[in-house]
Amino acid sequence: MKPFTKQTGSGGVARHVLLAIALLFGSPVALGQVSANLNIGYVNPGRVSDEAPQADAARQRLQEEFAPRDEEIVAMQEELRALEDQLAEQRMRLDTEAEQELQRQIVTQRRQIQRQQEAFREDFNLRRNEALGDLQQRILRVVEAFAVEQGYDLVVSDGVVFASDAVNITDRIIERLERQYEQRNGTQ
Repeated sequence: MKPFTKQTGSGGVARHVLLAIALLFGSPVALGQVSANLNIGYVNPGRVSDEAPQADAARQRLQEEFAPRDEEIVAMQEELRALEDQLAEQRMRLDTEAEQELQRQIVTQRRQIQRQQEAFREDFNLRRNEALGDLQQRILRVVEAFAVEQGYDLVVSDGVVFASDAVNITDRIIERLERQYEQRNGTQ
């Protein structure tokens, strides 16, 4: 890839980066010297997170881990519907005490379902956040290794308004993550 040296409009990332480098070196002459050799890349972190096979694998692991609990909640909801249907069908035939007992069972079942759903959401969110954190760390390590190997001086991601195809290395990062995934899982 050729170095990115053009400005990306008023307030462009390249202009700011080059200005900061010039200020660090202390002279306008340094700006011209640095800009000719500066190699900048851009990575779209959202796209990498969506398209990396490690993300699919993490989603699949979460699905497998939480499916039994989800099925349990669905079964409890079905039991609740059965109790509600029973109350609706037999309301006229039940004596007051039996009707109240059935209503108590319905209220108890609703509370249990709500508690189970809340615990499920909390546990799922915790595990999802852990998996996302692990994935983000892996992506950062891949981006850093790629940048060092390819001689990049700067790789940016969030907060970029525009990045031309000449500096966008997102596809190359996704390809590298795919190769790593295949190597670790023995697939080709």
